Amino acid sequence: MTTATFETHFPGLTSGTWTIDPMHSDVGFTVRHLMSKVRGNFSTFEGELDIAENPLESSVTATIDLSSVDTRNTDRDNHLRSADFFSVDEETSMTFASTTVRYDREDPIASGNLTIKGVSKPVDLKLEFLGVEIDPYGDTRAGFEATTTISRKDWGITTNVPLEGDRLMIGDAVNVFIAIEAVRQA
Repeated sequence: MTTATFETHFPGLTSGTWTIDPMHSDVGFTVRHLMSKVRGNFSTFEGELDIAENPLESSVTATIDLSSVDTRNTDRDNHLRSADFFSVDEETSMTFASTTVRYDREDPIASGNLTIKGVSKPVDLKLEFLGVEIDPYGDTRAGFEATTTISRKDWGITTNVPLEGDRLMIGDAVNVFIAIEAVRQA
């Protein structure tokens, strides 16, 4: 990606450290349950974008508190925190650390390693840049959305309930949706 391409696709995004504002951001997911999809999110997370002068050297890191999972059902949330799924007594967070920023046709992609339960696997986040604005307090903010689909089996999360006809109650594919506002640090 050339600097001109970066500036065309990310106008106003300047080099420096940008910290994710969790009060104006969301980390969510959907997964199939029987014939519908369960939606959930994580309420506690942090991260930063280090935007380099050479955009190809930019990076993103994030840490998500697994115990903050919320699917609007206390029993299900407690089950997700258990050893059947996230094992929060052993590993309290999942992390993402980017390795490259690139384009797949016209789509910007942040490739990196997602670590859950001590297992790291490569993940591509398809990015959408929403712009840069100065808020009423004088802070410069950038908005992004990112999506990906992961296989929970890749991280050893295989708990399921067999159903009639060789079907399973919980789907393997987890659709991830991330919406962030990041604040440029002085």
